[in-house]
Amino acid sequence: MASEARTKAGGGRPEGGVPSDPVRDIAAAWERERPGTPVSSIGIVTSIWQLAKLFGDDRRRVLARAGVDTATLDLLSVLRRSGEPYTLSTREIGRRSMITAGAVSQRVARAEREGLVARHPAQGRPRTVEVTLTTTGHEVVEATVDQVLHRETELLDGLAPEKQAQLTDLLRTVLQDVQHRLGDDRLTHVGED
Repeated sequence: MASEARTKAGGGRPEGGVPSDPVRDIAAAWERERPGTPVSSIGIVTSIWQLAKLFGDDRRRVLARAGVDTATLDLLSVLRRSGEPYTLSTREIGRRSMITAGAVSQRVARAEREGLVARHPAQGRPRTVEVTLTTTGHEVVEATVDQVLHRETELLDGLAPEKQAQLTDLLRTVLQDVQHRLGDDRLTHVGED
């Protein structure tokens, strides 16, 4: 209560001018209420979840202004990064996008209706479906990726380049270790199975 009162009186900053840290407050509350409870993960996991939400929400706003949804951009980006002729099988799209075959099918159908991709049987493998980026799809992904990546770079400008590199390495290490511990190397978008 005293901390809340100090924060309100200080306009979001407790006494001493140091900004409040809700994540640290959560850990301190658990320590107070349940002494001995391990709370060291809270500063990392809660911050990662909050950042994922903030980055996800911001990306959706950027994409909404560009008239593209997240799933479509993901599909177009996977095809664009594959290099010319910007064609992949639906199975490979699923692997690279880290989504199910059903999700690939839905994304491809929607993008095909919008003229962003074209589907066709693979040459010599009639049961394999390939998806190719159209000229319109190429134009959309080129313009949209620039908007997204410039915005995310702007959001991370508070960290010096060497700190960004250090954070990238640390996050990679944590991700690989957690994947190993869970026996699960699948990656999905936040909130998806």
